[in-house]
Amino acid sequence: MYYSPLVKIAVEIMFEARKEDKDKGGYPYVFHPFYLATQMETEDETCVALLHDVIEDHGDKYSFETLKEAGMNDNIISALKLLTHPDDVPYMDYVKKIKSNPIATKVKLADLRHNMDTRRTGKPHWKADLYREAIEFLEK
Repeated sequence: MYYSPLVKIAVEIMFEARKEDKDKGGYPYVFHPFYLATQMETEDETCVALLHDVIEDHGDKYSFETLKEAGMNDNIISALKLLTHPDDVPYMDYVKKIKSNPIATKVKLADLRHNMDTRRTGKPHWKADLYREAIEFLEK
């Protein structure tokens, strides 16, 4: 994980957005983006890992513009746009677009692996087969 003033802003945004959310295992949701962030090496990767679900899950309060105003750069915003899955786009079409961006790809691979970790939920993820297909596609 990279530590910087920009990462601190991303942490604060993520925590404010997710502080009351729980994951499917009943854990505070903030642990998930923090866990992904620990696997990242650069400032941009760390910010993207921290913010990867904020707009998708809390778009009523946050937008790409609010993140830009908070100081997130174009590399971060571009990766976050790719990682925000539109409801009307089939999952593998969404994944194929992610592969065009190395930061989005790295964060998505970490996200998929963590989502498939049965220690978090006590059972296999209901999208496990689709997630395995996505991992295979992103790794090649």
